Amino acid sequence: MASAITTLAADAPTLSAANTGFMLICSALVMLMTPGLAFFYGGMVRVKSSLNMLMMSFISLGIVTILWVLYGFSLAFGTDSGSLIGWNSDYVGLSGIGITELWYGYTIPVYVFAVFQLMFAVITPALISGALADRVKFSAWILFTALWVTVVYFPVAHWVWGAGGWLFEMGVIDFAGGTAVHINAGAAALGVILVIGKRVGFKKDPMRPHSLPLVMLGAGLLWFGWFGFNAGSWLGNDDGVGAVMFVNTQVATAAAMLAWLAYEKLRHGSFTTLGAASGAVAGLVAITPAGGAVSPLGAIAVGAIAGVLCAMAVGLKYKFGYDDSLDVVGVHLVGGVAGSLLVGLFATGGVQSDVAGLFYGGGLEQLGKQAIGVFSVLAYSLVASAVLALLLDKTIGMRVPEDDEVTGIDQSEHAETAYDFSGAGGGAAARSTAAPAPSAASKKVDA
Repeated sequence: MASAITTLAADAPTLSAANTGFMLICSALVMLMTPGLAFFYGGMVRVKSSLNMLMMSFISLGIVTILWVLYGFSLAFGTDSGSLIGWNSDYVGLSGIGITELWYGYTIPVYVFAVFQLMFAVITPALISGALADRVKFSAWILFTALWVTVVYFPVAHWVWGAGGWLFEMGVIDFAGGTAVHINAGAAALGVILVIGKRVGFKKDPMRPHSLPLVMLGAGLLWFGWFGFNAGSWLGNDDGVGAVMFVNTQVATAAAMLAWLAYEKLRHGSFTTLGAASGAVAGLVAITPAGGAVSPLGAIAVGAIAGVLCAMAVGLKYKFGYDDSLDVVGVHLVGGVAGSLLVGLFATGGVQSDVAGLFYGGGLEQLGKQAIGVFSVLAYSLVASAVLALLLDKTIGMRVPEDDEVTGIDQSEHAETAYDFSGAGGGAAARSTAAPAPSAASKKVDA
């Protein structure tokens, strides 16, 4: 018995300064994605709603951080109970964790794993907000965020990534959040908008982005931060899997952007900046679950397929009549479903595990597991989110008054505007510094 204990102690992981530093950097990169998302969404709405859109993402950094420390980490990654939820009293308030205590089987401290996973929890409800632009009370959004992460995100994270979680034990592959983050958020967005209804003027008034430069800035920050999101999810750099994921993230994103633009050119006749940004995000979403299982060539296929599917899907809201303001359903739900299912086709069996997909001789077994993971998370999030939205709508009300929506939610909810136009143009001072108008004679000379 003593020798066995000695062997186990000798084989136990020890703290790696390199992996710890790497994971802290990745955590910071994932944190940056939430402000990046705020810019991405904030530029896509009309000017009168841009601050509200920024705040709906930014507030998640406050709410979810506190709830994660208090009980969220314990629910998501504590000791399993019935394959549905976790709990560990040492994780409550992060108060019973030693500063050098390692995460099970890894060379990084529990604190580092907790903060890395926190950033995933922060951005997921922020993703939902894009579907609700222009019309939701900020106070209702705060309550919805707190309730949603508690009832939906924390349990689903345990299903997918927690030891003992039923999808984890089944063998569903989700490297960095196709189900737990993107399908979860996309299905939630659909559930909420079915409850709260359409914006005033939907399909009648023009609702174009007010700042495409902000959209491109946000997309660039998301792309940059996503390397931490994806490559960091292997929790270290000891075997090269994280490096493959890094490469596949870049490759799939590029392929999706090009595929979206090609579809857009064929379908609508133009290459747009909004299409480039949206295509890039679609590729990032799709490779998130799949990138640790596929080769770079497989990543090209995943990205290209997702780029076309998501470009097609964003128009479904006009066909079916649901008002997904900024295409959360079309990009995150559809992209997450595509990337998760494509694992069952393109997994090589030579990267994160020996599980092979259909095209690599693995048959249909993994595709079936992926489908179970996809549609169970989709159904639970859709129904639970709709119920939460309905409860809030019937109690405190989810929507701002129609007059406030028409005049601008920034003023009514935040008492601010994004831009100050009071000093732009007009006035005697402005006219006095202008060049004098040309005379009739000079006009003749110029002619």
